[in-house]
Amino acid sequence: MTASVDAILSPDTYADPDAMDALFTRLRRDDPVHRVEHPEYRPFWAITKFADIQEVERQPEAFLNAPRTFLRTLAYEERARAATGGNPALLRSLVFMDAPDHAKYRKLTQAWFMPGRIRVLEEELRTLAKEVIDEMAARGGTCDFAADVAPYYPVRVIMRLLGVPRSDEPLILQLTQEIFGSDDPDVQAARTMTASLADTVKVFADYFRDLTADRRRHPADDLATLFAQAEIDGRPMADHESVSYYILVATAGHDTTSSSIAGGLLALIKHPGELQRLRADASLWPGAVDEMVRWVSPVRHFFRTATKDYDLRGKRIAAGDSLMLCYPSANRDEEAFEDPFAFRVDRPANRHIAFGYGPHLCLGMHMARMEMRIFYEELLRRIADVELAGDPAWLASTNVGGLKRLPIRFTMA
Repeated sequence: MTASVDAILSPDTYADPDAMDALFTRLRRDDPVHRVEHPEYRPFWAITKFADIQEVERQPEAFLNAPRTFLRTLAYEERARAATGGNPALLRSLVFMDAPDHAKYRKLTQAWFMPGRIRVLEEELRTLAKEVIDEMAARGGTCDFAADVAPYYPVRVIMRLLGVPRSDEPLILQLTQEIFGSDDPDVQAARTMTASLADTVKVFADYFRDLTADRRRHPADDLATLFAQAEIDGRPMADHESVSYYILVATAGHDTTSSSIAGGLLALIKHPGELQRLRADASLWPGAVDEMVRWVSPVRHFFRTATKDYDLRGKRIAAGDSLMLCYPSANRDEEAFEDPFAFRVDRPANRHIAFGYGPHLCLGMHMARMEMRIFYEELLRRIADVELAGDPAWLASTNVGGLKRLPIRFTMA
């Protein structure tokens, strides 16, 4: 299946939802544990079935996050090793960690993102949502929702949690987009501050080191203060891990939510009956948010590395082999979801794995759900009608993706 090898490696595949769905549908049917070999990459197995990904994710001792977490070329890994002194990854955040470190670092912020803690932020988040929708309304009936609206609400939420001043919003937004859109030609062409992903990480790192130093002098009720004061095994958190944690919260907490918000609106435009159902019945919102996240599946994959020989669906995975967990494929699996290519705001028992599964379940999933619910409650309260005003376009990215353009025409109520 040479065509499948080339397609699964190409960022262009993930910029074309129909092509991505066709590829993964074929793999789920014909070769769900698919060996990928290419001279520019280390070999790996593409895991495309919902049940198989769950099987891998629930065994963290048998399938490690490190040392390979994302799809990277051999050339990229060599550059990363040169920059880090031997590590094939530029960062070391939760998504790169295994036991026992993963649990120690996750515990630092877990309480911040639990439902009881974030519930007190609801009115503040609602105010931020109204502010962004006011800005949308001021555009006079047309905008690029993916570029002009969807990114600003979640980035302001994350900046509030981190304690980053509003004046730095353009910087945080640009650096976030450069990290996750590094494969996309439009993002590359728009780079104004950095020339490469490594440069982007360095700018982020310098910014957050300065913020940490400030919070050590002037503590506040924010995550920056928590990171500045955090200890692991009785010692201050190491600089590299601290910066990596900042970048994880600032980027993952913003970009995946932004992608889900934009993709959710496109789904509602294309399924006007579902939009009308939401207008008529607010109780559908929790399920609708999860359906939007399933529909978009913004995290395209994570990698795991086998610690021992393992049989998966008749294929022999050798110790040391890498596995690419293909989340968009799992969330369209015909054996896990009834009519998986339909968008249903009342989908029953929506057990998607867009937030991951097992001990690496997304730390911020409760926050993301609350953010999206609040934003859409406010948007549908204000907007009378909405339609496409041009062709949508998706980010060319193998790691995290979503819409980069969503031109719409709208009327405010």
